[in-house]
Amino acid sequence: MALFLLRRLFSAAAILLLITGVTFFLFFQIPRDPARLACGQLCTPESLATIRHTMGIDQPVLVQFWDYVSGIFVGRTIGDIPCPAPCLGYSYVDQRPVLDILAARFPATLSVVVGVVATFLVFGIGAGMLAAWRRGTWLDKTVSGFALVGAAVQIYWLGIVATYVLVDQSALLPRPRYVPLGQDPGAWFGGLLLPWAVCAIIYIAGYSRYTRSSMIDTLGEEYVRTALAKGLSQRTVFFKYAFRGALTPIVTLLGLDLGVLFGGALITETTFNIPGIGQLAVRSVTNQDLPSMMAVTLVAAAALVFFTVVVDIAYAVLDPRVRAS
Repeated sequence: MALFLLRRLFSAAAILLLITGVTFFLFFQIPRDPARLACGQLCTPESLATIRHTMGIDQPVLVQFWDYVSGIFVGRTIGDIPCPAPCLGYSYVDQRPVLDILAARFPATLSVVVGVVATFLVFGIGAGMLAAWRRGTWLDKTVSGFALVGAAVQIYWLGIVATYVLVDQSALLPRPRYVPLGQDPGAWFGGLLLPWAVCAIIYIAGYSRYTRSSMIDTLGEEYVRTALAKGLSQRTVFFKYAFRGALTPIVTLLGLDLGVLFGGALITETTFNIPGIGQLAVRSVTNQDLPSMMAVTLVAAAALVFFTVVVDIAYAVLDPRVRAS
């Protein structure tokens, strides 16, 4: 098991280094001058030269890349500004280190992710299991129909409609907003209830369909039929044997979705004006804030790689044959 983990961690580190290199060259070696973008409209030649020196783009490309990578581990000084590790650059739009911006916005993204994941796991997997249990009945057809409709709905459209109907017209739900959990737990829950529901609907549709398909495939496996032939109850076989066998593809899908969500629930945060990492991504593109854009890209990539490793570990726990291979 230890060797299995070491192989996965080494692969993850190599992938992250490769992503960092590709991202760096895409963002800082593009035809447009990053210093010009950071300098703004009222830019003088003197301030432009100062920013070029501060950003380090007056150095050779490989030196720039080494400074950026080493800064992530040991920190660096950007001009006269100290940037402690892990240094992800300095935003000239916000006039502060990018890591501070990400740290300030991470609790909002974490709040969105926790609520959305909890909602779609409970309702998505539960609906898929019910559909597989009652295969061919009206319940199965209802779940399948909801999955088709939910997969076609877009968050930005559903969010606007749900806010108008449930908040503006009927006042059934509080207006969506982000309040820190430590400040007011009730306002935190109420302000995120609608974003959780709207974002989770899209995922519930996919997970219910995926769970149903995986459960039906697993129920047809030979070991499941053998358990039934030995006299075990259908309920026991369904929940104890078939469900565990059906978990493997669901875990894969969950790992990918967690990586995407922790990189910023971009559409949800923008639709409901939640100050998270996803909203920062949109704002950094609008303001052409290259250090923030690159940091968000690296955070999203790191989250995806991290949860991929977690999925591999979960595979090894669920299926010992994975460790042997």
